[in-house]
Amino acid sequence: MNLYFRLLGLWLRSRRRGPIGLWDTAVTPFRVVPTDLDPLGHMTNGKYLTIMDVGRLDLMLRSGFLGRMRRQGWYPVVAGQTITYRRSLQPGQRFEVHTRVVGFDERWGYIEQTFRAGTTVYAQAYVRTRFLKRGGGSVDHDELERLAGGFPASLEVPQWLLDWTAATRITEDAS
Repeated sequence: MNLYFRLLGLWLRSRRRGPIGLWDTAVTPFRVVPTDLDPLGHMTNGKYLTIMDVGRLDLMLRSGFLGRMRRQGWYPVVAGQTITYRRSLQPGQRFEVHTRVVGFDERWGYIEQTFRAGTTVYAQAYVRTRFLKRGGGSVDHDELERLAGGFPASLEVPQWLLDWTAATRITEDAS
């Protein structure tokens, strides 16, 4: 339920916060609330992943890409993610999630999301994404690039992310 309140708040605040470009960094403010806490009194690991969903939605909503994507009958999915925790977020603490597109390979999109309070980094995550069509199938690289209005030449996926993608691939015979 907490997620729905955060999504509603995001939608209401997005108009006041103004538009950004798809290639900009979305900075989304949050506060640690009681339902975010684990028995040890800090934000639980899984809540970071949920909040990352809201941060990605903020980028897509404020850039206008969410609307364009929906008109095409597309939707995004997370195919993989890795997160490193550096410090614990405490009850009532304000923080921001900085979300930016890192780049694309021939199949996947890559997003970086950093949890910050002031200049301090609390956690950093990388997300491998894919876009699917409501009628079935995946959105191919060229279709995505056309809808986005082209990919900036400055976007480059680091080799370690490509290696991570290869290393975490699930094969049909995985047991």
